Amino acid sequence: MIDEANVVAVGRFDRDAYKSSQAAELTLDAAILRAEIARSYLEFLEIFETFYADDVEVSSEDSRATIHGKQRVRTLLFNFLISLHVMAEIGGLLVSIRQNAIPGDLAVESHSAWTLELAGVSGSTCTLKWRVLRKWHGSRVV
Repeated sequence: MIDEANVVAVGRFDRDAYKSSQAAELTLDAAILRAEIARSYLEFLEIFETFYADDVEVSSEDSRATIHGKQRVRTLLFNFLISLHVMAEIGGLLVSIRQNAIPGDLAVESHSAWTLELAGVSGSTCTLKWRVLRKWHGSRVV
């Protein structure tokens, strides 16, 4: 369960597909932006459990492979998050994330650009950027 300080509970949204997907998108993005990796990687896993469907599919422009199913995606997400968490909590890595919505054409799709900035105690930095296309089915990303 995600505590109320991090995310508004996902309930039944308005029957209108556009309003439903937009409300879910805003809630999901806000939860991601509020979570702190230095505090816990579990917050991010709870967000994933809350918002993503069991039959979710994840793909990348850089790979022809598509990852099918929540369990496989959860494993990849866990491996990434645990590394970031340890570096932030123990190693002093500063982590910040930003998101910008990108207008889209379809009611059940959302587009956004994300930037993850990592700053080490030595002053070295690394910036990761990516774009996300989410397809929504009700209150879940598929």
